[in-house]
Amino acid sequence: MAKTNPGRFFEDYKVGQVIRHAVPRTVAEGERALYHALYPARHALYSSDEFAAASGLDGSPLDDLIAFHVVFGKTVPDVSLNAVANLGYAEGRWLKPVWPGDTLRSESEVIGVKENSNGKSGVVYVRTRGLNQMDEVVLEYVRWVMVRKGDLSAPAPETVLPALQKAVPAEDLVVPEGLDFSDYDFGLAGEPHRWGDYEIGEKIDHVDGVTIEEAEHMIATRLWQNTAKVHFDATFRDDGKRLIYGGHVISMARALSFNGLANAQMIVALNGGAHANPCFAGDTVKAWSEVLDKAETDAPGVGAIRLRLVAVKQGAAEFALKGEDGKYAPEVLLDLDYWALMPM
Repeated sequence: MAKTNPGRFFEDYKVGQVIRHAVPRTVAEGERALYHALYPARHALYSSDEFAAASGLDGSPLDDLIAFHVVFGKTVPDVSLNAVANLGYAEGRWLKPVWPGDTLRSESEVIGVKENSNGKSGVVYVRTRGLNQMDEVVLEYVRWVMVRKGDLSAPAPETVLPALQKAVPAEDLVVPEGLDFSDYDFGLAGEPHRWGDYEIGEKIDHVDGVTIEEAEHMIATRLWQNTAKVHFDATFRDDGKRLIYGGHVISMARALSFNGLANAQMIVALNGGAHANPCFAGDTVKAWSEVLDKAETDAPGVGAIRLRLVAVKQGAAEFALKGEDGKYAPEVLLDLDYWALMPM
């Protein structure tokens, strides 16, 4: 009797199926240090206990994307081990901060399936929740992923496409308990720009770039326990390349966005996202943002800003996004739509 597991293939998913993902993970200051070593991350709220305490929190929580990567990584062996590509995200919300010492686990529900016309793969939609040791949901999101079929003769399932919100409504954003930006120190944060200084439609070139290296990507995929074969097995793709984990590009672009958005401190929602083109080692990633919306919150001194974060690779025209055919320009790596909290 075989004891190894080749992973799920497209025909193994059924709408309504609930998957409890294995191996909970206790996160601590080590994850913060490695995250800040892998990415040029320096938002003050996640760098300083004193700054966080002055903002009404008990201390500095772990970066929002640490929580995302850990929760996401738990799902990979069950959802995307045999993936061709991760395609998109929707309805993501950060519901509670993750603190050093918290233990995270993940569970997912299959909410949609659609076989591709080639009969060799299909798209699977899952809603994932990340829970802490008190069974509190700290993060939830929907993602869809293209997965290979293991048995090409398996019949196509009935197509089920979930109805998903285009954006998380501002009134559904969850502001961490106690967060207060009334006495926010702009000097320590690094920039003077507050919520009222940003205009809807404004675009911000984040200027800086980072060249992706194979070694740092291998460290990242292991840190997040991401076991998708396309990321670490050079024999899995016909071109012999290891695909850079899309979350690695998200974190790199978010870190680069500090230059111009240093005060967009906390990510509270993920409205949508697309990994527009593959990223490989040697690509130099740059980023720009567009202000899509703004909203007030009930928390003192705290506003919400909705941002489009676009990551591009070297040679991209300024603010490149889509061509006349409506398709993403080949230089575009990431198109991410999210809400963040900012001092008013």
